[in-house]
Amino acid sequence: MNLSKKANATGDSAASGFSLDRVRDAWADAPGWARWIAYILLIIGGLLLPNQAIGSFMAPSSTDWASMLSDQIGIYVLLALGLNVVVGMAGLLDLGYVAFYAVGGYTIAIFASKHGWSFWETLVLAIVLSSLAGILLGAPTLRLRGDYLAIVTLGFGEIVRVTAENSTYVNGPRGIQGIPHPPTLSEFEIMGVQPLKYGLLDSRPYYYLLLFFIILTIIFVKRLDRSRVGRAWAAIREDEDAAELMGVPTFKFKLAAFAIGAAIGGSGGVVFAGKQTSINPDTFPFLVSALILAGVVLGGSGNIPGVILGAFVVAWLPERFRFMQDYRMLIFGAALVLMMIFRPEGLWPSRRRKAELAEGTGGMGSMGAEVAGPGQAAAAGEVGK
Repeated sequence: MNLSKKANATGDSAASGFSLDRVRDAWADAPGWARWIAYILLIIGGLLLPNQAIGSFMAPSSTDWASMLSDQIGIYVLLALGLNVVVGMAGLLDLGYVAFYAVGGYTIAIFASKHGWSFWETLVLAIVLSSLAGILLGAPTLRLRGDYLAIVTLGFGEIVRVTAENSTYVNGPRGIQGIPHPPTLSEFEIMGVQPLKYGLLDSRPYYYLLLFFIILTIIFVKRLDRSRVGRAWAAIREDEDAAELMGVPTFKFKLAAFAIGAAIGGSGGVVFAGKQTSINPDTFPFLVSALILAGVVLGGSGNIPGVILGAFVVAWLPERFRFMQDYRMLIFGAALVLMMIFRPEGLWPSRRRKAELAEGTGGMGSMGAEVAGPGQAAAAGEVGK
């Protein structure tokens, strides 16, 4: 009887996610050359995305589509990929991710404007310092789990912001101005665009720089996911106690997840500050962490295409409906609530995440107050009898 129920549940699940499963099966069976063609077409699509013909319906008339891509969408996608390492792959709830974004931004602000370092030098330094900040946060706190860890990370994000606001070295609430743009690498032009010339007038080169970082991050994270590190993260996310009993050094791998996620967030802060030429503590509120986390969960945590889609939606929707003024955030919030009600696994979940939701963990480890999944509810009923 139980086997038939499980079979029916599996059949229902397959029916509801038929289209995505069919795409995954086709991709798994595709030859190598077909995959490379798909990768190349996706990159070409990304390069063509700032085109004004696309922006004519993707952005409101008063907003520059290229600026929206570089200032919001590209940054959110890069940050979501970094947070996905921590939340989606290792199952650690981080509510203070904006702190690493701020570390990257203030690194280029201090060393480029005050000490004359170049953009590329400060980029490397920001990645190192952000990783160290992740280790500094993780070393004393990763013994905690679930909601306790979330509270500590939330506090860390606020500590970084408040410290910057009260520090005279970084001009307190006034922030730092005069941050140099990335140096122009070449002035060659293609289709009316100079993709390697950075300045104030054209936002497209910054978008292409973010796209380059996003592609590198996807390759790096995907390689990690298929390695021993990725398998250890999956074991920790699904059941940390069982993973530790099986010999997985859980603390070491959780610390690595924090360091890698922080490094990716720091690189986003460098690009943002280099484009804006000024930053202040108000640039890094808790709301940024909340929106990035919403993008990861909305898209499907642990699944890279889903995370990219979720971050794109979270960054794009409020700007697209800016003409509605105060009501746009109400509509945006209502859309998120409806998504979590009718599709809690996300827009584009991985099969593993869907299985974890059925188990009741939701793909983010034990949060201390989990809602039982269908399998757990049935088991609880049998025990009650």
